[in-house]
Amino acid sequence: MNNQTRKLCALLLCIVIILTLCACGGNVKNVHVDTVESKIYSEQEINDAIQIIIREFDRNWNGCTLISISYAGDKETRSESERYSDTYDIYGADELIVLTSSFEVDETGGDGSLDTNSTYNGWSWILVRSNGGTWKHVSHGYA
Repeated sequence: MNNQTRKLCALLLCIVIILTLCACGGNVKNVHVDTVESKIYSEQEINDAIQIIIREFDRNWNGCTLISISYAGDKETRSESERYSDTYDIYGADELIVLTSSFEVDETGGDGSLDTNSTYNGWSWILVRSNGGTWKHVSHGYA
């Protein structure tokens, strides 16, 4: 193999790697963020939590398209706070927030645990934080 052929093969390999890396993660390009009023959290605090999940989805939810996401509401958050009170101890957190979303799964089936060619509505995301700090995604799924 001559030097030019080696360079061409190396270039093609780089292109394949870049294309593979770009294909990773979920589609969040057209996600609709629904606004829900809260007496517990400010709009900024809710949006901060939403952005954590959008990044999570973008990075790790291969074959899925996030359709919408919103704050689940004060009632749901209070209920889950009681249910997940042990989670506070595990993560050293003193606050919990619940988001809800809808997303589609394509023919690749996401990570294999999801039904292919389906839509998930009312999917919950649980995040915690301590002392008003950064939200941390700790759980997700159907309740």
